[in-house]
Amino acid sequence: MTESALPGLAAVRYEDLRGWEIDDPRPLFSAMAACLAHLERAKPYRTGALGLSAADLRPLLQAAATADIADAAAARQFFESQCVPFRVIPADGRSGFVTAFYEPEVEVADHPDSGYPYPFYRRPADLVDLDAANRPATLDASYVFGRQTASGIEPYPDRRAIDEGCLAGQGLEIAWAKSKVDVFFTHVQGAARLRYPDGRMQRITYAAKAGHPFSPIGRLLIDRGEIDPAGISMQSIRRWLAENPAKVDEVLWHNRSYIFFREAEVEDIDLGPIAAAKVPLVPGRALAVDRLIHTFGFPFFIRSDSLTHLDEGRPFARLMLALDTGSAIVGAARGDIFTGSGDAAGELAGTVRNSADFYILIPKAAASRFGG
Repeated sequence: MTESALPGLAAVRYEDLRGWEIDDPRPLFSAMAACLAHLERAKPYRTGALGLSAADLRPLLQAAATADIADAAAARQFFESQCVPFRVIPADGRSGFVTAFYEPEVEVADHPDSGYPYPFYRRPADLVDLDAANRPATLDASYVFGRQTASGIEPYPDRRAIDEGCLAGQGLEIAWAKSKVDVFFTHVQGAARLRYPDGRMQRITYAAKAGHPFSPIGRLLIDRGEIDPAGISMQSIRRWLAENPAKVDEVLWHNRSYIFFREAEVEDIDLGPIAAAKVPLVPGRALAVDRLIHTFGFPFFIRSDSLTHLDEGRPFARLMLALDTGSAIVGAARGDIFTGSGDAAGELAGTVRNSADFYILIPKAAASRFGG
């Protein structure tokens, strides 16, 4: 990213954050404690192009660990005392935009019988990470994974090739689902809770991907005139797929990207999966951001006048924590709101496509570098 493409930041007052005065950011404190624990035992989060580092974040996390937070007002006062809010101004001049994601719950079995034919795969042994040092000149820089072969690195098989069985027989299957559409949307979300017939529950989370660019099937269906742009949502896409079973493979294969998973325990049913920031996602308070620009762990206040169904008819106005990322999350004022786990969370997430204002809260010591 060039310097000219970096977003602008404009210092504002907390009084300028419409809805701040009624927000209750207490759920962020457990997530900040988890971020601090991660920083103390592992490598720091990668610094985004904006220039905010884990070292800039650490004083805020340390202060939060000892703060006495009795109520919502005390939580807001903590951030007011520790941080300066900045409006995020995208370099392209466009307004901010939010979508939402959730953790599906999928019925699965241990074996591909009794109507469970569609696998979730672990990461294959021949899938390798790519960077500038080992990426072949024939592969676009967007490819961060490839296939190691005896003759060198090549593109990994895509969704169609994998669906048609190129990984079968390698023992990579975690579990089998009833519906290939459920498997596809789990790939889109990047995680799921798996429920077995005997009541067992297991969590799978993102491990790697085949490396091909993400191509949204919703855009394909809009371009073909199958779904009205005004009505596009996860629910409308699922409905179209259910009504057009003969076209499902063709449409799903349009998105060549393919996701591999790893198993994880469901340690706390009320928390989401452990995502890119290596801490559990907090429903309603975790935000996926563009990690090339932003750094995990920083607080963002998101305001959307048109997004009302998440807060009982009120405009969305919440302090959130940047804890995840995604291939479709591109831009300084682009975010994905984690709504939680299960079908109800999916209903909330599926129709979120709204303009929004983005504010990042920068710890005071670092804020001076940005004019705060």
